[in-house]
Amino acid sequence: MWTNDPKKTAWKGQVGEWYKKSVGVEGSYYHQQVILPNSLRLLDIKSGEKILDFGCGQGILGRKIDNEYLGIDLSKELIDEAKKLDKNLKHSYLTGDVCKELKIYGTFDKGAMILSLQNMKRPFGAIKNLSKLLKKGGELLLVINHPAFRIPKHSDWEVKDNKQLRTVESYMSPLEIPIESSPFDKKNNQISYSYHYPLSAFSEMLFDNGFYIEKMEEWVSDKKSEGGMAIIEDKARAEFPLFLAILAIKNG
Repeated sequence: MWTNDPKKTAWKGQVGEWYKKSVGVEGSYYHQQVILPNSLRLLDIKSGEKILDFGCGQGILGRKIDNEYLGIDLSKELIDEAKKLDKNLKHSYLTGDVCKELKIYGTFDKGAMILSLQNMKRPFGAIKNLSKLLKKGGELLLVINHPAFRIPKHSDWEVKDNKQLRTVESYMSPLEIPIESSPFDKKNNQISYSYHYPLSAFSEMLFDNGFYIEKMEEWVSDKKSEGGMAIIEDKARAEFPLFLAILAIKNG
């Protein structure tokens, strides 16, 4: 049986309920069409492998896996939802801060952080914990919003000379960016945070914790536009990826 500190925790800003409603039971459009199919392809889970999922939310990835699986998230609301939705007896869920020391016993074959590392103020701690829990030769899949093109409040679209361009204000500087769930509804508005780091920072985090990068993929949107701007919008959509996936191997 997995174990962890029983200390009560909650996602900063109490946005667990908002996130649960926003993403839904099966995940957003991009979860279903882009993120989950590609993540499962890269993880290439074999029979008997044990999977560890940091920042698991309401268990969207877990419910696509039939292997022994442990999902951990800071939000009690999301973990409660994961337990309610996931009926697989080989699956377990814990509330905990994956950036701090975890009292977890056992070794895992593969780890995943799907759109969660970017919401952690101390991502280095999460990578360190994963390194401790993965076996030698174990694989870690990180999926994040592309740090070169999707920086909340610091990147945008611009149309010039019949071309849709991506503009980026900051890239190399680490950023803590407040995200409002309902900016026009002050009564129900909740604040969460997105943390931006350049690509080199993720490489350093992995290297310093005994990982080497085996593969990187950049995933674009599969949506298609309509109307007078469709041609330039579709071209830009194909050129500027939404997500970055990093598959890393534990070397020691």
